[in-house]
This record gives sequence, structure tokens and C-alpha cells, in this order.
Amino acid sequence: MKARGEDPAVSGRRRARWNWAGLPKQAVMWLAAAVILLPGYFLLITPLKSQTNYSLSKLGFPNPIVFDNFVTALRGGRFFLWFGNSIIMAVGGVLLSTFVSTLAAFAMARMEFRGRNLLLSISNALMVLPPVVMIIPMFLFLSGLHLTSTYPAAILVYAGLVTPFSIYMLTNFFRTVPHEIMESALIDGASSLDILVQILLPLSAPALMTMIAVNAMWIWNDLLIALVLLPDDFKRTLMVGITVFGARYNSDVPVSMAGMLMASIPMLILYIFGQRYFTRGLVAGAVKG
Repeated sequence: MKARGEDPAVSGRRRARWNWAGLPKQAVMWLAAAVILLPGYFLLITPLKSQTNYSLSKLGFPNPIVFDNFVTALRGGRFFLWFGNSIIMAVGGVLLSTFVSTLAAFAMARMEFRGRNLLLSISNALMVLPPVVMIIPMFLFLSGLHLTSTYPAAILVYAGLVTPFSIYMLTNFFRTVPHEIMESALIDGASSLDILVQILLPLSAPALMTMIAVNAMWIWNDLLIALVLLPDDFKRTLMVGITVFGARYNSDVPVSMAGMLMASIPMLILYIFGQRYFTRGLVAGAVKG
């Protein structure tokens, strides 16, 4: 606020000094926004260009706008089959991981038993273990059981890889719920399962939606696990199929970008859907608390 009786010229100089002082920070923020948005802009406009138009201007607006690249991308491979395989992997892996991690996180956060801290430490340590170091043992193990190129094996692997992060996230969130709420429920005769389903899970909607979105995006965008465990062309996920498709149309960038754009749409929809329910979960949790 301007002090009473302050000279307007002095006040103007102070505002100018503040604006100049904040200019470097604003420049950094604009630069970061440009770095983040430029790939998205390139992904959006490139599929709408012809190969000739793309050769003349990489970042310019399409002139004229063409949609043939999407038709070529759909016909150039088994797009819908790969899309269905990715849906199976993402939905199966997320559902299995959410079920297991919810029960495990409840035990870690609200139950007393010997070795609890050790188990939680081991689970947390698995988060920093890169999947690439486990891919060969997993492949050999599944090959010995004749489970390679099967949906259940791939879903189990995906669920196992994202479960440590899910346990860590839900355990921390469950611990923030006041213990008095659960004591009151126990006095009223509620079981541990009732407390989990009727109290903790509704209050944990923000954490659950964030966890589901992150895990689904990770499984959807994964290339290594699907490439090794699902070598059958009819079992390929969309990311593996798009990679093979991109190599086939390496010289036709607009067609490749059309396939990549269509592959990213489901995760964009999931993000928008999850963002809305994330806000609702925050409000509901605040009211119930």
C-alpha cells in the first residue's frame, strides 16, 4: 500500500524498480513455458501438413490443412488392435496395483506388526530400482513358465513395477487422516475393512486419482517391458506399434506425428477427467474432515 502523503513520483519509481527486479524471473518462466509448449505445438500442427508443406516450414502453420495423414496412420498398421492391447495393459495393471497397494498401505499406515518398517523400507527402495535391470530376470522367469506373449504375465509385471510407488503414496496419505476418526468407527463396531472402504478411501480420493493417473500414464507410455515380454505382433501395445510404425514412415514425419498424436489422446482425456475428480476429492475430503 502507498503510505499516506507519499509523493506519487517516489511511488512510481518504487513500482518501476519492482518491475525491473522481477523481469529476470518472468523471463525464466516465459522461457520454461516455451520449452514445454513447443513440442506440443509441433505435435499438433505437423499431422495437419502435407509432406511438401512440412519440408518448406517445420514450425509454420499448415497451409493447406490436410487430414490424410491420420487415415494413412490408421491404415499403416494394426492401430486399433495395438490400442486395445494398451487399454488391457493399462486397465489391468492399474486395477491390480490399486487393489494390492491399498491393502498394503492400510496395513503399513494403521496396523502394528513386527517388521512393518522393514517392509515399508524395502518397498520404498524398489521405487529407485530401474526396470531395465530386472527385465532379463523377468523374461527368463516367465519364459520358464511359458508365459511370455501373454496378457496376464505382462499385467502382473506392470502392476508389480508401479505398486511400490502406490504403496508409498497411499501410506503417507493414510497417515494424515486423524486417528480419532478410526477410533470412533471402531467403537461403533466397524471392522478394519469398513474403516478402509467407508472412511479412508473416500477421504483419499485426491491421492487415489493422482496415483491412478500417474500409473496409467507410465504403463501406457512404456516401451521396454512391452517390447520384451510381448514380442508377438498381435500382442503389441500401442507404443511398440507406433515405434515400428514410425520406423516404417521415417521419411514421412507428418504421418508419424499423426500416429503419435492419436496415441497421446487417451492419456490427455484421462488427465482432464482425473483433474476434475481430483478437485472434487479435495472438496469432499475437506467437508468430511
